[in-house]
Amino acid sequence: MGHKPNTETPASALHLSLLQQITGRSVSSDSLVYSYKRSFNGFAARLTDAEKDKLSGYEGIVSVFPNRIRKLHTTRSWDFLGFPQNVKRATVESDIIIGMLDTGVWPESQSFDDSGYGPPPQKWEGVCQSSSNFTCNNKIIGAKFYHGGRNFSEGEVPSPRDSQGHGSHTASTAAGDIITPASLLGLASGTARGGVPSARIAVYKICWGDGCWDADILAAFDDAIADGVDIISLSVGESSPRDYFEDPIAIGAFHSMKKGILTSNSAGNEGPAPGSVSNCSPWSLSVAASTIDRKFTTGVRLGNGKTYQGTSINTFDHGGKMYPVVYGGNAPNSTGGFNASMSKDCSSNTLSKKRVKGRIVLCDSVNSGEGPAAAGAAGSIMLAQEQQLVASNFPLPASTVSGSDEISRYVMEKRNPTATIFRTVEKKSEASRIVPGFSSRGPNAITPNILKPDIAAPGVDILAAYSRGKTATGIEGDKRVVSYNILSGTSMACPHATGAAALVKSFHPNWSPAALRSALMTTASPVSRDQNPDAEFAYGAGLINLKKAANPGLIYDAREHDYVEFLCGQGYNATEIKLVTSKAVDCSKGGKKIQAWNLNYPSFTLSGKPGGTVKRVFRRTVTNVGKGHSKYKAKVMSSKELKIKVNPKVLRFKELGETMSFRVTVKAKLKQSGIVSGVLVWSDGSHKVRSPVVAHTLQ
Repeated sequence: MGHKPNTETPASALHLSLLQQITGRSVSSDSLVYSYKRSFNGFAARLTDAEKDKLSGYEGIVSVFPNRIRKLHTTRSWDFLGFPQNVKRATVESDIIIGMLDTGVWPESQSFDDSGYGPPPQKWEGVCQSSSNFTCNNKIIGAKFYHGGRNFSEGEVPSPRDSQGHGSHTASTAAGDIITPASLLGLASGTARGGVPSARIAVYKICWGDGCWDADILAAFDDAIADGVDIISLSVGESSPRDYFEDPIAIGAFHSMKKGILTSNSAGNEGPAPGSVSNCSPWSLSVAASTIDRKFTTGVRLGNGKTYQGTSINTFDHGGKMYPVVYGGNAPNSTGGFNASMSKDCSSNTLSKKRVKGRIVLCDSVNSGEGPAAAGAAGSIMLAQEQQLVASNFPLPASTVSGSDEISRYVMEKRNPTATIFRTVEKKSEASRIVPGFSSRGPNAITPNILKPDIAAPGVDILAAYSRGKTATGIEGDKRVVSYNILSGTSMACPHATGAAALVKSFHPNWSPAALRSALMTTASPVSRDQNPDAEFAYGAGLINLKKAANPGLIYDAREHDYVEFLCGQGYNATEIKLVTSKAVDCSKGGKKIQAWNLNYPSFTLSGKPGGTVKRVFRRTVTNVGKGHSKYKAKVMSSKELKIKVNPKVLRFKELGETMSFRVTVKAKLKQSGIVSGVLVWSDGSHKVRSPVVAHTLQ
């Protein structure tokens, strides 16, 4: 229903009254799941389809959409980014509050210890929903959980306590304390720390065993904005994007932006499909995942003496003991109705316990390990079609091995094949700064002329805090309970960007969300296109660079009115926009509206028909935040299919805070599919302000 209600009547009473009008009957408070009133106006309620349609036509309603379920996008990383422990920090870092919308936290983790912390910042207005099993401290200064009136499933904890592990991992990545030593049962041993280890954490538990519901997400946004957080971090999304006014994350992020709060989102784990990036709103930050310079290798030795290196996170140790090997296709659970074509991949319930127990099972594909573990296997060798960038954790000794038919031939031809699986070894990796296949790709399906994702951050094989209320994999039979775990996903990339944004915010507390995003994007480190064929659709502006982000030189700023004009240009009507912003808007032909390509964004994107030629003029304004007297010169680099002209080519600033405008004319010869790209760099000799220029085909 838009902006925060401005009335003496309690919002919940107004919402109940509206529901009674819609349903034509007396409505109990049980029917009203949530009443959003602290930061914006709206509610979640139980309605029939007919009642939903009737409500949609009422005056004052921006949008009505079903309460869908979303899913989670699930030490060395900060060092890899060139961000050492002794880096210069702002004295007010401990005043920064990060709102983590996730599965909660495990408060006893060392990463959330509050030794040496003072009381919460005075701006904090949140609460701690404490219980017999959860208390806050001066590190975790607030915590709430949201369950939308649903019944709790077995094993779910009705408190902000994390029983999934995901929330503890993301929170400690963004703002966990400095912990030495930290490891997963000896793997990835070193120092675990967040990007802003002195910052405070506010916990909003929105995700449970069945996922994350829209109504709970909006309720958490409503509270977080009013509570006084500085940054909101949300590693959650759908498999495909939704219209902005029907997307609770986009809606919550818009109201956050109005209050000066940046929302950092994971891009999604639906890659490498084109257009799979799910968090697309231009007022938030969308983060892709990338590898770091570390890999985990797990050796497999066969009875013939040959050893093969695979990929996994194997904390178990066979101690060199040789076990008999059975091929999954030769061990089907026939009594359960499965045949060889099903059991060869070792999926759950497909394997015969009699044939597999005490043996290493060879599987034709990578799986969760649940099937072999349930059948009592001593281990599993999983054959992969290609080299695995991501190391997975399994509930039994396992290794994923690619490019070797020799293992299959040995197992199939040898009368009594044997093997052993070694404990994982950590090694230096040359395959760093690669966006893995799971990370969602552009183009932006909602607004094709806004580049998404915005940026990339480490999201592969990340060590961080974990919940001791869940085993290392959560799979039955796994007995390992750990304080730190290694996970991969854009869920892990997002809190890296959150921590980076919080760091910049600590140096520049008055910067807008757009300014923070601009600082991260324009200082990002270049990423190799040769190793990432999807280019900017995979990594956006590049890999976050915390050494430069707090001093970007120039910023591309945008405020609420800019996004309002953008929404006008996107075809939203004045009535809808006024409800959201509370301000009168003119979206008519004579009114003020801008097309997506003229939003003051730190990237330049245009689109057209396959094989055609497209030309566009972009208008941008930059603000000087570097040195008072400075001169920036424009430099462009691009592929031959892209022509980029900048006017003027030189920007001369006389003082800090001064703004100057320029135009960029881009002409592109488009391919039948994919993108052509280049970069615009403004440099004064000490700052390099980089912006990607991307032209792509509309499919």
